[in-house]
Amino acid sequence: MSDGAISQDEIDALLSGVDMGGLSSAGLSSSKQSSQKLNTETLLEFMTEEAEALKATLDAMTGASFSVGAPTVEQVTKEQVLRKIPEMAVGVTADFSEGLSGDHVFVLAPEFAQKIAGLVNKEEDPELSEMSLSVVSEIISQYVGSQITKLSQTGFFPGLANSPPEAVHVPKAMLRYPSGEFILVSHPVSGEGSVFTLWELIAKDASSQIITALGGNPIQAAPAQNASNMAAMGQGMPGMDQMQAMPQMGMGQMAMPQMGGGANFNAPNVQSLQYPQLQTGVSSMEQGNIGLIMDVYMEMTVELGRTKKQIKEILGMGEGTIIELDKLAGEPVDILVNHKPIAKGEVVVIDENFGVRVTEILSPIERMSDLH
Repeated sequence: MSDGAISQDEIDALLSGVDMGGLSSAGLSSSKQSSQKLNTETLLEFMTEEAEALKATLDAMTGASFSVGAPTVEQVTKEQVLRKIPEMAVGVTADFSEGLSGDHVFVLAPEFAQKIAGLVNKEEDPELSEMSLSVVSEIISQYVGSQITKLSQTGFFPGLANSPPEAVHVPKAMLRYPSGEFILVSHPVSGEGSVFTLWELIAKDASSQIITALGGNPIQAAPAQNASNMAAMGQGMPGMDQMQAMPQMGMGQMAMPQMGGGANFNAPNVQSLQYPQLQTGVSSMEQGNIGLIMDVYMEMTVELGRTKKQIKEILGMGEGTIIELDKLAGEPVDILVNHKPIAKGEVVVIDENFGVRVTEILSPIERMSDLH
């Protein structure tokens, strides 16, 4: 899992305005791999079977009767997940630790967590305290234990285990998500007159290995080209049979049909167009020039958002005044160098200090558009 740091190659590309995709073949292969779609049918069958285990866990822990519907499995990005979950959420990490490695996270709405904790602790609308969150962690632990047992029976993951689940109640932007694209399993759960959703997030690499262990093909096959349709299209074109029957000739030797007046037309002299070779790399002189300023300090700021206020509104501000910004909660913040946007990121907490994890480096085109 990436630590979110910017590599030296990315910094050099950022300063020279070169797209990282053209610097190395590794970047191309990584991009190609991230765009591959997993074949989720096998994983859907597995999660459908595990729905009964989830119901049994909820019923046994709460003493109530829950119903778990058919899940949905899809390959998504973090942005797509953020649009599904509420602003405040309960996240439970239960990463695979032995036999299989990868992020494994559960997300549920605070109301769902309160309902579960209230039934277990015999309370009405309990606060999401440490005790309530431990109840949610225990339920996830038992459910993941059922998954671990089922996957261990395949013999594909020796000593398969997961880290102890740990629950937190934070804004959705503060939750930890698998990097890149990942698998999202949505479990519809109903009980006590309410309908909820339990979201399960699994890292893409781990999902691929699970699909393989269950006997499926992890990579979704590309749609095959329909040769019969192509042949039928060719047969329907006028003059196709005559063209197939013509002997192979050079362009200058191709015989032209005679016109009504009996005159022959000379074949045109056709030449291929020569395009100039484009440079995609960085010249040695440019790299040397960049090296001259590598130790120069630049001001880096993070912008949560902006707004405009009238002078009378600004003068009326005091302690406790709330200023509404032009960004939604959980939306990526802008990272600026010398007041110019270069990247986007998400706010994190590191040892009680705020920090920003870089999630996206803006392309040269995006940076130029922000200057206007």
